[in-house]
Amino acid sequence: MSEHEPEHEADEDGAPQEQRQDAQGQPREETRAGFVALIGVPNAGKSTLLNALVGAKVSIVSRKVQTTRALVRGIVMEGHAQIVLVDTPGIFAPKRRLDRAMVHSAWSGAADADAICLLIDARKGADEEVETILRRLPEVKRPKILILNKIDLIARERLLELVAKLNAMVPFEDTFLISALKGDGVADLRKALAARMPPSPWLYPEDQISDAPLRMLAAEITREKIYDRLHEELPYRSTVETDQWQVRPDGSVRIEQTIFVERESQRSIVLGKNGQTIKAIGQAARIEITEAAEAKVHLFLHVKVRENWADDPARYREMGLEFPTG
Repeated sequence: MSEHEPEHEADEDGAPQEQRQDAQGQPREETRAGFVALIGVPNAGKSTLLNALVGAKVSIVSRKVQTTRALVRGIVMEGHAQIVLVDTPGIFAPKRRLDRAMVHSAWSGAADADAICLLIDARKGADEEVETILRRLPEVKRPKILILNKIDLIARERLLELVAKLNAMVPFEDTFLISALKGDGVADLRKALAARMPPSPWLYPEDQISDAPLRMLAAEITREKIYDRLHEELPYRSTVETDQWQVRPDGSVRIEQTIFVERESQRSIVLGKNGQTIKAIGQAARIEITEAAEAKVHLFLHVKVRENWADDPARYREMGLEFPTG
C-alpha cells in the first residue's frame, strides 16, 4: 500500500469502519470525503485561505506572486466530512517553461476535483486575468463556487455589484464573501464545502493535515523565508531542495538543503555579507520546520549556482510538476 493510499479498516464482523455504531449504540452518520480545488490568479489569497481552512500552515504564503508552484493538499475535518483542499498555482499568462508547468498543474487540479472554488481579490475584481479564467471555467464540468476575498477592503455596494457581474458571466452554484486573513466567513465556507463532499470513507487519517512529505514541506518553508527576506532583490528563479533528512539517535533531525540560483550574483545575494543573510533565512526556516516536524531540527543550507535549472526535468520532478516539452 502506498503512503497515501486510503485505508479501509473493518470490524470483526466485516462491517466497514465508517458504518460502526457510536458509544450509545446509534448508527454513525455516514462519512464523506472529496477534493476541492482552489483556483485563481496569483496573490488572490489561495494559500492564506487554505491555511485558514485547515487551521495550520500547510502552504507557502508570500508577498510575492506565483509562490505556489505545485499542487499543495490540505486536509480539513468538518463533522463527519473530510475535505481535501488542493491549493493550485496561480493561473496567469505563462511566458516561461516553469510558468507553463504551473498553469497546467492548476487546471489539472481543477479538472480532478469534486468542486472548484474560484477565489478572487475583491479589490481587483474582474480584471483581465480573472476574465481569462472565467472564459475557460465552463469547460471544466465540476460544481463551481465563487469566493470573494479581502471583503474588508472594499465598499459593500461595490461588492454586491461585483457578485452580480461575476455570476452573470459564469453560473456559480454558491457565492461566499470572506476575509481569509481575518477569518471572516471561513467557518461558513468550511461547513458548505463539507456538505458538498460525496459519501466516502475518509481518504486520510483523521489527524493528518497535509499529504505533502515533510521533506517537501521543509523545502517550501525555506523558500518562503528566502522570499520574505529577498523579495526585492531575488527573482523567481530560485528553488530549494531537501537533500538529506536524517533522524539522529536523540530524536532530533539533521536536514541539509540546497538553494539553487542561476547566477553567481544571485548566490552572493542569498549569502549576504559575511553570510548574514543565509544565516537569518536558516534561523527563520528552522523555527517553522521544527514545528512541522515536531522534533528538534539542525538545518544546514547550501547555495549552488545551476544555470538554467528551470529547464531541468529533474527540478520539476522534485517540485511535483510535469515537465512541459516544446
